[in-house]
Amino acid sequence: MVIANIISYILVLLGAVNWGLYGIFDFNLVSWIFQGPRTAGSIIVYVLITLAAVWLIISPIISGHGLRLKMRDEKVEKTAE
Repeated sequence: MVIANIISYILVLLGAVNWGLYGIFDFNLVSWIFQGPRTAGSIIVYVLITLAAVWLIISPIISGHGLRLKMRDEKVEKTAE
């Protein structure tokens, strides 16, 4: 799940950069890379970014303890009796 979270963050950041470029400079990076806003490559990237955003929304609900970006030991410490 950690890998999925990291990949999702990268994709969502790519989407945010694309929106920023579009809003400030009227330049769509994804459309420029794939030479059109409705090409197969552009649509795939847009769908992947959307799925990544949905994953980041539902991941904390599924896991029950928020987003995790690094693995941590889930050992229960024994207390001295």
